[in-house]
Amino acid sequence: MMKTMDTISGLLERVRENITRYEPDAAADRLRAGALLIDLRPLEFRLRNGDIPGAIAVSRHVLEWRLDVTSSWRLKELEYGDYDQEVILLCNEGYTSSLAAHQVMSAVGLRAVGDVVGGFADWKAAGHPVVERSTVE
Repeated sequence: MMKTMDTISGLLERVRENITRYEPDAAADRLRAGALLIDLRPLEFRLRNGDIPGAIAVSRHVLEWRLDVTSSWRLKELEYGDYDQEVILLCNEGYTSSLAAHQVMSAVGLRAVGDVVGGFADWKAAGHPVVERSTVE
């Protein structure tokens, strides 16, 4: 087997070896069991394609602040000091979320961070709930 070059694809391959990746059905099960589903998609994507009921929208640029369980800026759904809270990240197609999951575990010490294989696109294709946004013209 040829070794992957040290490119973004190689980086993606390496970080995915160290995170839990959930198929959409498994992510939906974990959400029902109490995991936090964090939607990293930009607002324009959520406006155009809809939201996932129960998901928490967090902009990628503030993700570490919102997931740091010792931070006063943490999500209200996170218990102070609970490094074992299960967090599943979701982006549009499952690339940004993989990199972000690895970064969050490294940066803030959460131990149970994963992502959704195929992101929102596969979530929706699997028939999981999506709430369409109404647009005002």
